Amino acid sequence: MAKLYANENFPFPVVEALRGLEHDVVTIQETGKGEQAVSDPEVLAFATGEERCVLTINRKDFIQLHKSSREHAGIIVCTFDPDFQAQANRIHEAIGELGELAGKLIRVNRPQSS
Repeated sequence: MAKLYANENFPFPVVEALRGLEHDVVTIQETGKGEQAVSDPEVLAFATGEERCVLTINRKDFIQLHKSSREHAGIIVCTFDPDFQAQANRIHEAIGELGELAGKLIRVNRPQSS
């Protein structure tokens, strides 16, 4: 499955659910960089160096980073969803549909309520 790097603001229950779906997910906290106000470009550079796709709910900034350079291992931007398992399932499906994540921006949004 995919190698992923969860940004500091990314919900940990989604990380756990993705691990349950066999994804290799590392959090910024697990790398010792949590609560250090690491800049978004630094987060992306670290993930790229580790060949990991970034997981974030900080959509605006990471979309801009993608627009400035596609030399990264992938970026998955998500809207917040309190249904963590459903969000993990949508991320899992998006990854499965694409296969190769490098250089891609993937948007995973919470479905609209009826």
